[in-house]
Order: sequence, then C-alpha cells, then structure tokens
Amino acid sequence: IAPGVYAFDQMIGIYYVHVPIRMSVVAVNQDDPQQKGLLVYAPVAPTKECLSLLQELIDQYGPVRDIIDPSTAVEHKVNAGPFARAFPDANFYVTDKQYAFPLNLPNSFLGLPSWTKPLPRSSVGSDIWGGEAGDIEHEVLTVKPGIGSMFQDVALYHKPSDTMLVCDAVFAVTEEPPLILTQEEEYTRALLFHARDTKDEVVLDTPENRRKGWRRIVLLFDFFFPGSGKGDLGPGPILEALKTPNYSDGWGGWKPFSWGPDELKDFETFSANGRPTVLPIIQIILARGPEEVQRWLSVVTKWNFKRVIPMHLDAPLALNPVQFEEAFEFTKSGKNEVRFCDEDVRFLRAAEEGPLNFSVYKSPLGTLRGKPCNLRKP
Repeated sequence: IAPGVYAFDQMIGIYYVHVPIRMSVVAVNQDDPQQKGLLVYAPVAPTKECLSLLQELIDQYGPVRDIIDPSTAVEHKVNAGPFARAFPDANFYVTDKQYAFPLNLPNSFLGLPSWTKPLPRSSVGSDIWGGEAGDIEHEVLTVKPGIGSMFQDVALYHKPSDTMLVCDAVFAVTEEPPLILTQEEEYTRALLFHARDTKDEVVLDTPENRRKGWRRIVLLFDFFFPGSGKGDLGPGPILEALKTPNYSDGWGGWKPFSWGPDELKDFETFSANGRPTVLPIIQIILARGPEEVQRWLSVVTKWNFKRVIPMHLDAPLALNPVQFEEAFEFTKSGKNEVRFCDEDVRFLRAAEEGPLNFSVYKSPLGTLRGKPCNLRKP
C-alpha cells in the first residue's frame, strides 16, 4: 500500500453479505538492527495463509514486535487473542475499555491472553514507541454511546510512510467489488446471488452483474433495510427457498429482499464516487460524544499523513488531515446529518428512537437525517 505498509484482507459476513475486514502491518525502526521489526494493527484470523504471507515480511523487516487490537468491536476482538498467541514474544495491546454484552466479562474470558496490556490513550507524553523520535504516534478516540457499551478507535500514524491507520472511524466505497471478492469462487457467487432480480434467476458472471451485486451488498451492510429496497424476513421467502434446495448459487435461492428502480441512484448517493465519510451506525455512536471526536481530531490532524487506511471497504484513501476532518463535519455543525438518502437512514433512525432508546444516551446532535431522494420501492 505504501513503503513498509501492508494490508491483509479477509472476509466477514452472513447470507452472502460479504465485506472485507483488514489487518495492517507496518515496518518500524528499520535503521536500528536491534529494534527493527513489525507492528500489526487490527489482527485478522491467523490462518496458515495469513501467517505464511506474514512470514515473508518477517524475513524482510524483522520480527513481529507489537500487536494492537484498536477496537472494542467483536469482529476485531474475536481474532485478536488467537493472533496474539501465534506471536507470544510480541507486546499485545488492546484499547482500555474492552467490554462484553450482556455480561461484562474480564479480558481473560474474552479470549485475550494473560500478557495483554492496555494501550495508553495517547502516545503524547509516553515512550511506548520511542518518544517523538520513534516511527509511530497514536491517539485513541473513546465515546460511551450508552449504558454498558463503549466505542474506541485507535488512529496510528506511521511517520516513515506518511500513513495513518484507523479502524472503523471512516470508510469509502465505489461500485467496483474488492479484489478479494473477485478472486474466490464462493465470494464471486455471493456477488451474483445478490444481483438477481427474481428468486430463481441464474445471473451471468459479467463485470456489470458483479458491480450490481456489490452495490446491493454495500447497501444491505450499511443500512440493513435500504430505502430503495423492500425486505420480507417472514416465512414466505423461506418456504419458497425450501422448494428449490439445489439452487446453483446456494441458500435455495432464498430472496428476502427485492429492489426498486432507484437502487443505482441510492448507491451513487451513498458512495459519492468513493468520497470518505462515516458509517451511519458509527455516526450514531459518535454523535453521543462530539466533543471527544473534536478533541481526537485536534491531535490527529497535526500529523502529516498523505493517506488513510481504514480496516473495512476501500483502502488506501488519498487523504490529508484537512480532508480527513471533513468526514466529521457533523460534530461541528451541531446537526446529525448524513450525505445519504434520508430513506436509507429511516430504519436506523426508527431503531434509535425506539428499541435502542433504552440503551443509548440522547445525542446533542439529534437523530440521523439525510436528504430526501424520493426513492421508489419495488
């Protein structure tokens, strides 16, 4: 991705809603034979393939010296412990507000090894990476969205490459499916599965159909019930799928979601040609702590990065500090606005005002609001 910066992508998802989850590895202290090595950020599952590819970097740059779990989210935490056990001589850091739900268990019950250390909230005033002369700086964003939960994201600045890593704070996406989705037959089948317009349709494998399937996966992943579609999670689609158990692309052709004529318009509004922004579910969280977001930005925007690598969807993103800060404009404006269609955030807004009302604090910015797009449903 950049000099001394590498990305390892794996897949997460259900019902063929597959999206990349990423680990980043950076080379550190390469001028010091006694200290040179690798820092691993947001570890993924330590599969044989992953460890084999990582060994190539170890041979080139030196041993894994530090591992960071930069998030409290389960999709990152579940892989962190097993990965750390593959490198027991490395320092293993996690953000300091790890939690479990519904019962808040200690770290040892969450699969984290006994040598786990809390990551300091900031590298400022610390010698964790060798002080100001070191290759790394970091700053932790911490927001408490409600009772019994916590959100944290570690911004990590790799000075030698002018690169900043973040976990979930920003994202960007275009209609081109990620490379990992097009290199494995199962993942390609997921693209075609979601490109169907009727239950029993067998979609031809073409670049346009792959893009069509990817657009729909992204909208489902981000909004659950996008404004340009209509969901039916009742028994009807399941009973229909049971009639065709041998459907070639799997799941019996189960099709609980149909799409209207404005699906492309919906995606293009969401994507904005790959312009970075904040995931709607993350914005709901960050809207509970706009002052903390601004404090975090005041630190990280002093770093001279030229690119940002998030741990989901597209990467790297060509962003400087000013452009990165623009994604969080809602924390300054005092309005919880998104650039997406309001029809897309309607379900999340209803959840925020209804079922989630007991578990999240009131936001000083209000609930999510987008611009009306007049999306037509099927």
